[in-house]
Amino acid sequence: MLKTMTFTLMHFCIAFAVAYALTGSVAVGGLLAVVEPLCNSVGFFLHEKLWQRIERQTPATQQCARRVWHHHHHA
Repeated sequence: MLKTMTFTLMHFCIAFAVAYALTGSVAVGGLLAVVEPLCNSVGFFLHEKLWQRIERQTPATQQCARRVWHHHHHA
C-alpha cells in the first residue's frame, strides 16, 4: 500500500511539474496534477477490461489479434 501511495504522489508531482513548466501557472499545474491521473485511472480500467475480453477469447482469435498487433507496430 505504501508503494502505491508513493507512486501516486510521484505521478501527481510529475503532472504538476510538467504543466507548470509548460504554462508557468500554479493553478493549471494543480488542476492538471489532479485531472490527468484521474483520466489515466479511467484509461487503465478500460484497458484492463479490453485485455480481459481478449484473454477470454479462443486461442485462434488471440493468435489473430497478436498478428494484427505485431503487423501494426512493425509496419
